[in-house]
Amino acid sequence: MVRTPLTPEERHRGERLGALLRAARADRSMVEIAAAAGISAETLRKIETGRAPTPAFFTVSALAAALGLSMDELASACVAEPEYEPEYEEPLSA
Repeated sequence: MVRTPLTPEERHRGERLGALLRAARADRSMVEIAAAAGISAETLRKIETGRAPTPAFFTVSALAAALGLSMDELASACVAEPEYEPEYEEPLSA
């Protein structure tokens, strides 16, 4: 099975998710949080570093529960900042 390449936005979203998880984990060990979520420490490491930018929903849900985060917090933190789009202006008539 061939995977389609990730878009830059998907990679950035994965990086934002990883940063949020690292911050929420704080001084707790990666092994402790991974065990509480039922995943391997290596999987958590890949998610936190952005090497696994699109983890499965149930993995993210388990990590949120282990870290005391809501899915709403995770979702809002991972949404991209809207890019500036200037308002459309009608061209001047000649």
